[in-house]
Order: sequence, then structure tokens, then C-alpha cells
Amino acid sequence: MDRSGRDLLVAVRRGAGSLRAQLEEQLRDDVRAGRLRPGKALPSTRVLARDLGVSRGVVVEAYAQVAAEGLIVTLPGGTTRVAPPARVEPLGPPGPSVRWDFRVEAGDLGAFPRRAWLAALGRALATAPDAALSYGDRAGAPVLREALAGYLGRARGVVADPARLVITAGATQGVALLARVLVARGVRRMAVERPGFPLHAALLARAGVEVVGVPVDDEGLVVDALPSGVGAVLVTPAHQFPMGVTLSAARRAALLARDLLVIEDDYDGEFGFDDGPAGSLQGRAPERVAYLGSASKALVPGLRLGWAVLPGELAVALTEEKTLADGGSPVLEQLALADLIGRGDLDRHLRRVRARHRRRRDALVTAVAEELPGARLSGAHAGLHAIADLGPGHDVPALLARAWTRGVGVVGFEHERRAILVLGWANAPEPSIAPGLRELARAVA
Repeated sequence: MDRSGRDLLVAVRRGAGSLRAQLEEQLRDDVRAGRLRPGKALPSTRVLARDLGVSRGVVVEAYAQVAAEGLIVTLPGGTTRVAPPARVEPLGPPGPSVRWDFRVEAGDLGAFPRRAWLAALGRALATAPDAALSYGDRAGAPVLREALAGYLGRARGVVADPARLVITAGATQGVALLARVLVARGVRRMAVERPGFPLHAALLARAGVEVVGVPVDDEGLVVDALPSGVGAVLVTPAHQFPMGVTLSAARRAALLARDLLVIEDDYDGEFGFDDGPAGSLQGRAPERVAYLGSASKALVPGLRLGWAVLPGELAVALTEEKTLADGGSPVLEQLALADLIGRGDLDRHLRRVRARHRRRRDALVTAVAEELPGARLSGAHAGLHAIADLGPGHDVPALLARAWTRGVGVVGFEHERRAILVLGWANAPEPSIAPGLRELARAVA
């Protein structure tokens, strides 16, 4: 038991296999069996390592793996808790009001083309026949699937047959529905990137999948580390979340050579700066890759519009799951998005915001160099965020708490004992970036 009374009944035995694997298995089993209830605080890594008589690295890695599966979460203030059943806040606190916003949860909210969207909605209402306002095709409005197939083909290199395209409530629902389909087809183990997006790992675990974390390095997912018995792997190849790397050509080829389904989360693939956007994996192997995208970064998350381009018969199975989940996505919004794409308004919007994001990206790179000269910045070549590696010796939850108290909205985590800050520029106007980084530097110091 530690000083705050957080007792944890676990034990490891030398000679009985990997100490880390033993600890992971016990934590996983205790959470799933309900012995560790949602919200239960766990001992700190230092305290648990001392109690078990193992190195702190063993506990840090075990916690990281179980966190990758969405079962536990580390919160500001240094406390690790069992994840709540319905909601995961993996990287940062809700916090007080934000003055300098470096969060990465959305694209530029202020750039949403309200006038064009309102006009598209008006045209949808004025021209849609009465029959179009019924439930319609549960896979999504045919006019939107047709428009998206064309757009994704030219903008992301996706081989998109409208008959294999399903409209979802964001990419998150796509992950959840696909997990259910795969479990029904006998998939029991799936791999995710580590570090990765904890919410998606939690959705897979909720569906009954055993989630395995696979490390990421400067070339993206370490394909050689994929374990046997994995039926699918969820990746963010264009701009890995959160580390910001692009999956290398060699790794792409190696991944597609594996006998498993690749789930491609193309969450911010529209934004490439230095070398242009990276093409999709799906375009190279349409029968091996399930492609997920959404309007959350290109437009705004509040639309709750996403899409899945699927191989084989998965589109039919996913449509069935979608029908059972909510009966289908809202029709008018689908018609408006189809109109926006068809008239070229989405392309014009993206050209404008790419230029704006490039300027903000450049301002952030300059500000990090000036205000956090000891940090190693990477991942700024594409997407809407980069990471600042502060190195070892930082208490990340305490650092984040100080930053939020100062009005700096920022998220971060510890990876291989190094403090990592995730710095988004989408909602940080250029004049605010340098002052915000200056205030963040004070929190770091």
C-alpha cells in the first residue's frame, strides 16, 4: 500500500516469464473482471516498483501497455486510474478557460465555411425530393458516397467504390463498428500503435478484442514487432498520432505483405506541408485495407460525419452494424456535404486553411526554438500538430497542471521516461503562438 492508501493485490515471480507481461496480465484481468472498478486509483510507478521489487521501467511499460488498451489512464496530478466505462480523457484535463490553445482535438474551428455550408444546406432542402428525407440507404446517402468516392480518389489516392463506402458518425464510430464486425468474424487479437490514440484502443477492448500495443519509431509502426495471432492492426500512417511520423515506404510495403487486415485512420491526411500529403495505404492494397476518414479536421468535429471504405464484403457487414447502432446518419448534413464537394467548395476551403496552417506551423516551430530551446521538435512536416520531446526528468502530469493553470491548453504524456508535449496549431492564431509558448516554457521550468 502506498502513502495515499492505494493498495493493489498483484505479484510477480522471477522465472515465470516476463515480469512486465505478468504485471500486464494481472492488471488486465483485474480490470475486466471488475476487481479494479472504474475510477480506482492505482499506485504510482515508483511505489509499485518498490513494492514488487522490480525496476520502475517494468511498471512504466506495463502501465503503458494497459493504457494503450484503454483500460487505465494517467490524469493530471500524477494519478493513474482505471478508465471510466463510457469516456476516456487520455491526454489532457478539461481544465479552466484556455487563453492559448495548443490542443489537437479539432481543425481550425474559426475557419469553418459557415456561409458555404448554410448555402449547401439551403440547396439540399430546396432540391431534395420528399423521399430523400426518409431513412434512406443505411450505408449513407448515395449522392454523398458518390461524391466522396471521387474526392478521396483524387485527394487521397483511395480506390473508393461507392458500393463499398459507408457513412459513419465520425471515424470513431467507424472503429467501433468495424471492431464488432471483426469480432463476429472470429478476430480475437488486434494491434494498435504505442503510443497511439487511447480512445480507439478502448473501443476495440470494449468490443472484446485483446489489444496489443506495437512500438513506433522514426519510420512509424515497427512492423517487425507485430506479434503472431493478430488479425488486424490499426494505424495512422500519414501522420502518426501522437508522434507525428509518417510511415516509411519500406514499412508500408512490409505491413501490406502481412496476412492481416490493416485499418487506416487517415485523421488529418489532407494537410501536408513540406513534401505534400502522404498518399493513402488503401490505394496500394484496396483488398487489404479498411480506410477511415472524417470531416473533423477538414471541417469541424461537430458535423459528426465520417466514412469507411472497405474491402470485400465488409461494407455489407458494417452497414448492418451501423443500422443496429443508430439507424443511419443524418440525411440533410450528408446532402450538404455532397453539395460542398460537388461545387468545389471543400477544395477551396482546404486550400485556404492549408495556407493558414502552414503560417501557424512556421510560427510554432520558431517559438519552440526560442522559448523551449532544449526541446526536440518533430512531426511538423504535416498534419495539425507536432511533438516537443523535453527529455527525461519531468513530472508530466504536474507540468500539464501548471500549464493549464496558466491558461495554456496543452496535452502530453510520458514515453520511454521522456516528457512529450503534443503541440497543435490549428486553433492557435499566429499572434498568440509565441506568448503561449513563453507561458508554457514557464510551466516547464
